[in-house]
Amino acid sequence: MQLLALQKTYLQFLRTAVFLDGRSRLAQRLSSIGLQQWQSWRYTNSKIHSRGAKSKATIQLREIPQGILETTTPAQVREQDGPAYPMMIQQARNNMRKFADCVLLTRVGGFYELYFEHADIYGPLLNLKVAQKKTVVGLVPMAGFPCFQLDRFLKILVQDLNKFVAISEEFANSASGKVKSGGLMFDRKVTRIITPGTLIDEKFMNPYENNFLLAILPGQGKSQATLGQNLPGELRIGKLRSKSLGLAWLDLSTGDFFTQVIDMGNLSSALARIGPRETILGDDSANPLQQDILRLLEQDRHLVTHHSIHFELLSISSWRPMLETAVPPAEQSLFTHVEIAAGGLLLSYVKEKLLGLGLKLQPPVRRQGNESMAIDKNSLKGLEVLETVRDGSGGGKGSLLHSVRRTITKSGTRLLKDWMVSPSMSLQIINARLDLVSEFRHDEGLRGKITLLLGRTYDSQRLAQKFSMGRGEADDFISLLRTIEATNEIASTLEKQISTLNPNPDAFDVNTTTARPLRSLSSRLTLDGPNALARHIAATIDEDGLMQIHRAEDNNSAEMVTLAQGILLDEGSIDDKEAMSRIMSTKTASKKSTEQDAEEETWIMRKSASSALKSLHDTLDELYQQKAQLTSTLRDQLGAQSLSLRWSPGVGHICHIRGAKDVRTSLKTPANTRDARATKSTRSFYHPEWNSLGGNIDRTKFHIRAEEQRVFQELREQVVLQLVKLRRNAAVLDELDIACSFAALAQEQELVRPILNLTMEHKVAGGRHPTVKLGLEEQGRAFVSNDCFIGAKERIWFITGPNMAGKSTFLRQNALISILAQVGSFVPADHAEIGLVDRIFARIGSADNLYRDESTFMVEMLETAGILNQATPRSFVIMDEIGRGTTPEDGIAVGYACLHHLYHQNQCRALFATHFHALADMTKDFENLGCYCTDVAEGPDGSFTYVHRLRKGVNRQSHALKVARLAGIPESVIHTAHQVLESLRSKAQPPLEKATS
Repeated sequence: MQLLALQKTYLQFLRTAVFLDGRSRLAQRLSSIGLQQWQSWRYTNSKIHSRGAKSKATIQLREIPQGILETTTPAQVREQDGPAYPMMIQQARNNMRKFADCVLLTRVGGFYELYFEHADIYGPLLNLKVAQKKTVVGLVPMAGFPCFQLDRFLKILVQDLNKFVAISEEFANSASGKVKSGGLMFDRKVTRIITPGTLIDEKFMNPYENNFLLAILPGQGKSQATLGQNLPGELRIGKLRSKSLGLAWLDLSTGDFFTQVIDMGNLSSALARIGPRETILGDDSANPLQQDILRLLEQDRHLVTHHSIHFELLSISSWRPMLETAVPPAEQSLFTHVEIAAGGLLLSYVKEKLLGLGLKLQPPVRRQGNESMAIDKNSLKGLEVLETVRDGSGGGKGSLLHSVRRTITKSGTRLLKDWMVSPSMSLQIINARLDLVSEFRHDEGLRGKITLLLGRTYDSQRLAQKFSMGRGEADDFISLLRTIEATNEIASTLEKQISTLNPNPDAFDVNTTTARPLRSLSSRLTLDGPNALARHIAATIDEDGLMQIHRAEDNNSAEMVTLAQGILLDEGSIDDKEAMSRIMSTKTASKKSTEQDAEEETWIMRKSASSALKSLHDTLDELYQQKAQLTSTLRDQLGAQSLSLRWSPGVGHICHIRGAKDVRTSLKTPANTRDARATKSTRSFYHPEWNSLGGNIDRTKFHIRAEEQRVFQELREQVVLQLVKLRRNAAVLDELDIACSFAALAQEQELVRPILNLTMEHKVAGGRHPTVKLGLEEQGRAFVSNDCFIGAKERIWFITGPNMAGKSTFLRQNALISILAQVGSFVPADHAEIGLVDRIFARIGSADNLYRDESTFMVEMLETAGILNQATPRSFVIMDEIGRGTTPEDGIAVGYACLHHLYHQNQCRALFATHFHALADMTKDFENLGCYCTDVAEGPDGSFTYVHRLRKGVNRQSHALKVARLAGIPESVIHTAHQVLESLRSKAQPPLEKATS
């Protein structure tokens, strides 16, 4: 009894400590007090008592195996390295050695504990008190936390510290197992290894981003890396550009699975596009090409893990047990050997980390380079497609993703991000997306209905995957039920709209084209199987019971708050007490309801979920009636109306009486009873009839729980059977979400539908930058739109103008308009006709990379080299300030050479902005190059305004001193700079002495 009471106290202390997480000194003291008391009692009151080198184990006779003993092969005794610890500690030690690359969390009752060096190293990082456990061989460091805080500490270990974590769970020992383990009730085995790339349903996962695990495998053949071992990494990679790599990546939380073949030169861009949380390489460390891959991964600060491939997974047919459906033989032939090898490496790693946990992935999708626009790493960063350069936060304010995102669902946001980094190259796909956006743009009522229904759905992609791995809970079933119900209403809404647009499908109608995108989307929804599943869920799960369970959990937390309040009154600061008083006001009201009837148990399954369950509940109701009758009988016999029949931990089934008067009147109890405990105001005693009846109630509850688990597992299996349909429906919902999002954006920002074709033209009238425009509007300023007509007549625009007059904005906005158009969105312009772009390149801004031994100019040249080597006639290139990182003469030479190569060799569409005005004279014979500029309008009083609208011509004034004055450069410095500038213009020596006097 004392042991159980103190264990509960330890849990309360730790929960209080976690609640007071921000107040570390008090939290540590609470944790320290609880841990020290618990450890002291736990090891002095256990069945094994320490007496120096001797020990004594006590077991019950019924625990000894009876009957014929099974013959077993003698297990090989392994020599233990070091001293022999108590069995539970030794189990943890063995697991630490077996999973040496992991942080081991061992389940002990209601806690997870760390031991030995793991406690010393990670205890302080997790803000846990490290205690010393006394054993016969000395002190063992340990630290622990309550089980309900597992996700919180996993986030720190896995997501923040990039550690691998092995979870060791408890398994009840059989009678023979207890004997072998020296009386331990539980055996402890590692059930799962959690790594940053193998997250499934952890609560700390970002719901708006995929959690990809990527495997990279070099193709066969000798590497040429030795040709330039002393050159910077990207220069060596340039020599390896033709070497093929196999990529395979998956998201365990959604079941998405992809493969692709790329060359070494595109690896960095692929990494930026995929954004893996963890990357796997083979164990062929002697391969020079793999060394270059590893070097690149480390430079980009990716988490890298080495793994040996399992040869039995080197064929797609061998992947079948891990896929929801088989890959057809015709599709299997499309995968290259290096892709299959990378996929085998990936699945081998996942299989090892999941330790036998079931896995059902979607069949692998083969990504091909020509099916989407390629946006390299530097362009993604320079154009701020996913994150801003300054903040570096994914989807942060100022990025293109943030500016255009109006999605409702989490999975829709993930799909939108994928579309943004891989715009389509298919006119059919793009126009189908634009047709859908047009329909929702013009029918605001339809969009409102669909958006409202999408808001009632849940992340069905991750829900379905969760069930496929046997991890779905009752709340997940309800979420799935609500999603299926919303999907039915969405399908019904779409069908009504289609009927309105085209009441006679067999007859031609002008609205047929309008109805086609809705019909195409609606036809992909499969409802029969999911609807049957929804009915089964509704008939099985008791939502009211589920809500009661959640309320009970909230009430338990209210008890912890009450405990914390008592401690804070003694030791807390004023701020602590104020914070606690605010929380208490929300928790006190709910606590009263917990003390009414703790005997009744809440069930998550309806009584009618199965015939066996109904029979068991009928039996339980009868037993409860007998209990009520027995209670009434005993109250009358003893004259104690306060009598109640209870079960108490460590005591059992007792009759409990409270109140001094009732205690006195109940002293004459029947002869077949015996006292359990008594005080002046309470009395408890055993009654044989209640013992028998209580035992029957307990056994019935046990059978109900077992039957609920059986029905629950059966329901999980029903979800798995509908996995393919659920995922297909989820994909339709995601596309609907994006279409409604783009339609709302188009209406809000007055965007227009772009016209896409197979020409090499880029005709944009009244183009606007999608993010800069929003930023200016927030400041109450207007954005100046600009035209851009690039094509056969003028393939390259040569742009000059003052600093801060909008050259870089103009360059970026046209690249972003191309991206949005091929994603399937309306674009910020008055009119847009765009020929498909296969690659977008952006050479913008300046930065060095000292860690990689690259100067500002080297970074600029590396990015420029990538453009000149890879741009095709269908590419779109923007270059800003090429050659500014060196002397003016060298810069002009480099700038001209780049222009010459773009014009004569690449022959692509390009916008080239510079302050090297001499380049305009040097390229006068480039017939398909047009010169345009921005300007400054100066007032008679010396004031000026920027003219952001481009005009034909060359502006040979950069007006740098005006920008310097706006930035707050001292006026004396401005004056000196002006004198020097005038002197340079007049080809005279600057009057240095006069300027400095």
